[in-house]
Amino acid sequence: MSTIKVKDGVEIFYKDWGTGQPIVFHHGWPLSGDDWDTQMMFFLDHGFRVIAHDRRGHGRSTPTANGHDMDTYAADVAELTKALDLKDAIHVGHSTGGGEVIRYVAKHGKGRVAKAVLISAVTPTMAKTDKNPEGIPMSVFDEIRLNTATRRQEYFQDFTIPFFGYNREGATPSQGIRDNWWRQGMMGAIKAHYDCIKVFSETDFTDDLKSVDVPVLLMHGEDDQIVPYELTAVRAIKLLKNGKLISYPGFPHGMPTTEAATINEDLLAFIKAGSPAPVSADLVLEKV
Repeated sequence: MSTIKVKDGVEIFYKDWGTGQPIVFHHGWPLSGDDWDTQMMFFLDHGFRVIAHDRRGHGRSTPTANGHDMDTYAADVAELTKALDLKDAIHVGHSTGGGEVIRYVAKHGKGRVAKAVLISAVTPTMAKTDKNPEGIPMSVFDEIRLNTATRRQEYFQDFTIPFFGYNREGATPSQGIRDNWWRQGMMGAIKAHYDCIKVFSETDFTDDLKSVDVPVLLMHGEDDQIVPYELTAVRAIKLLKNGKLISYPGFPHGMPTTEAATINEDLLAFIKAGSPAPVSADLVLEKV
C-alpha cells in the first residue's frame, strides 16, 4: 500500500495513478478515497494524474484517536501534497471533503493549487448557533453521534437512503451502491467517525472562503437531504472572490455517484476552462 507518515506518526493511505496535471480528491464522512473511483477512472482516461487519500481514521489510514479537527485534516493533506510534489493541482472535495479542500487551499495551497471544487460541501457552516440562527439544530448532530457510537453497523445502512435520495418518489435504489458506501464506512475507526461529526457540523469556513483567490466551483444538488443547498452553497458562493455555483434540481447529496456522468462532464469543463476574472456572485449561478 502507498502511505506517507505525517508529523504525529499517523500513516495516510493514498492512491496515485497516471501522469499530467494532478487532481486530488477529498472524500466525505465516513467514507474513503474509494468513493471517488468513478471520477478517478474518468479523469485518468482524460490524461490527468489522479490522487485520492483516506483521511486519518478513515479507510486504510491509521485508526488514530487523535487529530480529528479540520486544521489537522488540512495539514495532513499539505504533507501529502508536499511528499508527492504536487503543483498546479485541482482539489475536489465532497461534503466534509469540501471543507477540507477550502481549509487546505486557504492555509497551505499557495503556489500549489490551480483550482478548487466543492461538491455538496458543508461550507460555510452547518450547525445552528447565535451567529448562524438558520442552521441545523445541534440535536440533529447529537442523534448522528448517538447512532454512530451505539449502532454504527445498522445506522450506516439506514444512512444511505437519504444520502442517495432513494426515499424520493421514482428513485431506483442500487443495492451495490448502498453496500459500497457501508463497506467504506465500516473500514474506518468508530472514534474517528464520532469525532468527525463535530468537525463537519461546527467548523466555520467563512474566513477560508473569503481568503481564497483561485477559481472555485461549487456544485450542489437542490434536493440534498444531508447538507441543505440553501444553507450551504447559496451562502458560500457569496463569500468567494472568484466562484461559480452550479445547482442541480432533484440531485441528492451523493450525486457524484448517482449522477456521475453529469458531474464528471461539468468538472471536466471547469478544469479545462480558462480562469475568468472575478465577477459578482449574482452573476455566477447556473442551473442544469
